[in-house]
Amino acid sequence: MNLRGIDLNLLVVLDALLEEGHVSRAAQRLNMSQPAVSSALQRCRDVFGDTLLERGGGRMTRTPLAQALRAPLRSILAEVEALLEPGDIPLDRVERVVRITAADDPTAMLAHPLMEELARTAPGITIVFRPWQGQEAVTRELLDGETDLAIAVFDQEIENVEIHTLLDIENVVAMRADHPAAAVFDLDAWLDWPHVVVSGHGDLRTALDLQLASSGRRRQVGLVVPSFQLVPRVLAATDFIAMLPRQSIEAQAGFGLAVRSPPIRIDDFPLHLASHTRQARDVAVQHVAGVIRAAFEQVQMSKPAVRPT
Repeated sequence: MNLRGIDLNLLVVLDALLEEGHVSRAAQRLNMSQPAVSSALQRCRDVFGDTLLERGGGRMTRTPLAQALRAPLRSILAEVEALLEPGDIPLDRVERVVRITAADDPTAMLAHPLMEELARTAPGITIVFRPWQGQEAVTRELLDGETDLAIAVFDQEIENVEIHTLLDIENVVAMRADHPAAAVFDLDAWLDWPHVVVSGHGDLRTALDLQLASSGRRRQVGLVVPSFQLVPRVLAATDFIAMLPRQSIEAQAGFGLAVRSPPIRIDDFPLHLASHTRQARDVAVQHVAGVIRAAFEQVQMSKPAVRPT
């Protein structure tokens, strides 16, 4: 292939097309006309000898080659941008969309302090929070470049992904203040009542159920919800019990729930911040990552507002 015949701007357009999967949205994102983007897509198809995006079911889907191009394309564009960047741009002049994949609890904890700090230091940075859909999905998003930062629990290293611990999550058991189990809370009382499980995939069973099964016990799962933020209101109005991160209960202390220590050993687990190494020189991403770390340091250092008994 003759590289002198390749217009670098084509790769910028292709990157937008592969992320948006839609010509009109890509055109809007790039501030280009729709015909110009359609023309660029055709030129990309000629260059790669592949349709790249195919119509079907009222939407455009990426071909296998297009999917394989996403991560290297992001890396190449990041390297070119770093190469051509004329020195450090002041943060207050940076214009950039930064995408963060996180579950609802970290998002709720982070959104206000993050936006407050960015309004002061980097108002041109726009934050897009993407929903957390499991570790496998968030790993793929990081590698493919669909997200810039991820806040999640990573139980193993990932090649070309930098992972830093934000804080340790402590699980507690919560129920309404006058719940019958609150007076004398032990393993039997805990298992006598239906539980709320939080699962983005709708799973009825979790690692906790495997732990209980190993000792010949089981719990009744009465409700599965996709969000931690939904749980306190349910607990306050029902006989359900739930095991939740202490920080989640603290964020919604207005429901006046009774909080107890788990009746079985539950280890704390770390919450991580992850980014691909291609972002190492991205000023906007690194600034947002710094603000996130500082916000969670404050959470980690603060005295628990909710103390389980």
